[in-house]
Amino acid sequence: MKQTLQTLRERLLAARDARGVWTGELSDSALSTALAVTALQHAPGMPPGDEERRRRGLAWLLATQTADGSWGDTPELPGNLSTTAIVWATLHDLRGDAAGCAASAPAPALADAMRRAEDWMAQRAGSTAPTALVQAISKVYGADRTFAVPILSHLAWCGALGTPGQAWQVIPPLPYLLALLPRRLLALLRLHVVSYALPALIAIGLVRPLARARARGRRHNWRARLVPALLRRLEQLQPSHGGFLDAAPLTAFVALGLTAAGLGDNTVACRCRGFLRNGQRASGAWPIDTDLSLWVTSLAARALTAVQDVTLDKAVILAHLRATQQRTRHPFTGAAPGGWGWSDRAGAVPDGDDTAGALIALHRLGAPLDGAVREGLLWLVNLQNRDGGLPTFCRGWGRLPFDRSCPDLTAHACAAWDAWSGAADRSLRQRLARSRRRALRYLLHRQQADGSWIPLWFGNVGRADHANPALGTARVLTTLAALRDVAADVAESCARGEAWLCAAQHSDGGWGADAATPATIEETAWAVIALAQPAARPAARAAAERGAAWLARRLGSDAPFTPAPIGLYFASLWYAEKLYPLVWSIEALARVLAQPSQPSSGTTARAE
Repeated sequence: MKQTLQTLRERLLAARDARGVWTGELSDSALSTALAVTALQHAPGMPPGDEERRRRGLAWLLATQTADGSWGDTPELPGNLSTTAIVWATLHDLRGDAAGCAASAPAPALADAMRRAEDWMAQRAGSTAPTALVQAISKVYGADRTFAVPILSHLAWCGALGTPGQAWQVIPPLPYLLALLPRRLLALLRLHVVSYALPALIAIGLVRPLARARARGRRHNWRARLVPALLRRLEQLQPSHGGFLDAAPLTAFVALGLTAAGLGDNTVACRCRGFLRNGQRASGAWPIDTDLSLWVTSLAARALTAVQDVTLDKAVILAHLRATQQRTRHPFTGAAPGGWGWSDRAGAVPDGDDTAGALIALHRLGAPLDGAVREGLLWLVNLQNRDGGLPTFCRGWGRLPFDRSCPDLTAHACAAWDAWSGAADRSLRQRLARSRRRALRYLLHRQQADGSWIPLWFGNVGRADHANPALGTARVLTTLAALRDVAADVAESCARGEAWLCAAQHSDGGWGADAATPATIEETAWAVIALAQPAARPAARAAAERGAAWLARRLGSDAPFTPAPIGLYFASLWYAEKLYPLVWSIEALARVLAQPSQPSSGTTARAE
């Protein structure tokens, strides 16, 4: 096990970029690639190089179609209706362009791929008729129109839902005019659109009324008078490099929406396409987001500081973390200064998970509690919702998942507050204590009847509900087990979660999302981190050692391993991150090796 830990440590250190920090790599995405290809396909004038980008993107899509004719969120996953419909629409659009078809792929190849995709979709939606597709895709997202309407709009733009007049009759509207209201008022309205979706709300929302007016032969519409104000709002939200949230899907949706509205030459649309051109990979694909560099750097720093005798340039990482803290009010969400986003790129938005991660990494790296750290701690305090939990981006925004409180972010914030409370002055310590008490009450309330917790930002496609109770329980337990001076009800809750996690362990020592799903490196590592606590019960520590032995067997050679797509991005998009297995396994093995051996299993586990 020690040798495995040393090997993983060396691999992680070697994965640093030229700056001395970590960038990581997200998996390729069929959804992102199809949307980017279509956005470039409709660029006014087809600038030089776009034809080659389109060709490479289409080649990647055709090569990654599954045997049953569908596409999944990553090449390793089975197909889903949303991604398959988007790729199918892109192929439909290209087939309608004879020149584009000839330049991108042979017509027979496109026709065959479309036929296979249509057969697959017809089995899931009943048919590929417009009304059937609208009903099936809307059903996937329920009340949340954030992603359903953009997907259906993409199908309409590509001519896959009939004539424009037919298509826009069956697509639900978006309340795009509300984007002109002050943000505080938007939060009070509790919309069926999440906070991060404002760019799509504007760009896609205004297409429908304009397209319907054109279909009816009308030249003017009263809503058209508001277009300049909406475009100014979009410009305010758009980061300097053009990529909204640094995400290819959202950026492509905005570019396509503006183009469909007759505004393809607008500055916002041009900058969107510039971002997409710069984001294509050598494989021809696009990821869902450029990277999670700040997040994985925080994780790597935390993992390596848990390893003894590791040579780490802490000053470089500290400087990077301090430099990436948001210093001004963020134009996208209106967030106050003091938080951190998932990346150091312009499109990242400060959020609760990445801010907690950065604060914990700063503490483990030995940073002092200065004004910047204090600002970050209070940023988390001010993000806390009335129910005591923490949301992702915006306090009190609405009823949809990514704007509601969730256990994993709440536990992470507690860990950050607890880490710094000993160094805080009296006033700050009291504020952190109050927030922690409220957060703990929320966590007790959100614990499932079986003792588990369900996370927001991670899932498992192998479960029917796509939830990942093992990872959610592990994240909460890791915080609860490390807290000082917890009440009896918190200790009892922790014991129930620990018992559930032990019962979910597979007979070979690994963990999946639960006892019924296949084990992965990521889920096993998190379970080990949670159970390898100094005060853990003997059964929990024995389970942690069996899990560590499982990791040592899986990672003990130089054989490559494929990261599991357990990351759950916006709108239920799955992704894998290549550094997750490394960073979490390092921390897991380091924690086990730091604990006294268990007589029943410790000797065997450590000998591997």
